[in-house]
Amino acid sequence: MPEVVVNDEKLKNFTSQVFQKLGVSKEDADITAEILVESDLRGIPSHGVARLLRYVNGIKNGLMIPDAKPEIEKETPSTAAINANNSLGQPAGYFGMNLATQKAKKTGLGFVTVHNSNHYGIAGYYSMMALKEGNLIGISMTNSAPLVVPTFSRDMMIGTNPISIATPCNKERPFVLDMATSVVPRGKFEVYERLDKPVPLGWAVDEHGVPSTETKRIIENMAKTLGGGILPLGGAGELLSGHKGYGLSVMVDILSGVLSGAKYGPNIKANAGGEKYINVGHFFGAIKIDNFIELDRFKKTMDEMLQTLKNSNKAEGEKKIYIHGEKEFEKWEEYKKSGVPLQEKVVESLKKIAEETGVKYDL
Repeated sequence: MPEVVVNDEKLKNFTSQVFQKLGVSKEDADITAEILVESDLRGIPSHGVARLLRYVNGIKNGLMIPDAKPEIEKETPSTAAINANNSLGQPAGYFGMNLATQKAKKTGLGFVTVHNSNHYGIAGYYSMMALKEGNLIGISMTNSAPLVVPTFSRDMMIGTNPISIATPCNKERPFVLDMATSVVPRGKFEVYERLDKPVPLGWAVDEHGVPSTETKRIIENMAKTLGGGILPLGGAGELLSGHKGYGLSVMVDILSGVLSGAKYGPNIKANAGGEKYINVGHFFGAIKIDNFIELDRFKKTMDEMLQTLKNSNKAEGEKKIYIHGEKEFEKWEEYKKSGVPLQEKVVESLKKIAEETGVKYDL
């Protein structure tokens, strides 16, 4: 399918203007736009501006409050519990991770939970916020709407529940793990649907719990809760350790949902239990490295470890061994120069949003 290449700064400005038209403050609109476009820049289109319509509809339908502000409900020198008040997930996540970072700088550790929030985009954006300080490790995770079937189940009971950890290095690029605890996130199915392609076998099961490649059928089943869903990391059953991905997802749900006071598992949806809002939860952490080991020694050792991994013998036919985050950094550098590629269907969606909101489309 043909792609349209756009300038990332123009794309951010357009996206921010859309949010501002819907009643979001310029500060929060800019934060949300940056996180969405950063996803596209890092080669993760499943969580980029292709999702803009989701947020627009969420605000229009009253599920996301455009001018809501997060507030601290409980706080200690190293921890905080935040109520996002049903705001957009990105400003709430930015507020929460920033607070965790500031606490870690003062006490060595900072851990923050957020409840009454919404989808916050890529988990890696928030863990990478800690990298700006130079001496912190960042942690970010969130629960999400139930799209994943537990091992041996055929019902969607848990979310794709991503985990991200970002660690500074010296000469090497930072180590940035940003992964769903499912085989793939939902956005990957949307990408395949726009391309009109079947998904790979092993990504999902149908309403009977049988592995399926029928993209439209899987998406429809998920949307209408007809049964089936995405498989946990590792795939179906226990042979390839699908139960471990299942366990990781539940762990994220405990820290992001149960600990924060947000909803969890199958309850993360609008009007569940008579509550209007979705109530997604997040968990953020920051660790001050020099509270444990000299910073220079840590960064030097990180370089050595990553170089050792990359210099190991390559499998036959392979040209390079990558470190987590490396491909995304390469994409970011490429797209900053050449522009961000958007699928035609995404561009059509943006143009429609522009018409509905009165924002000029000049990308």
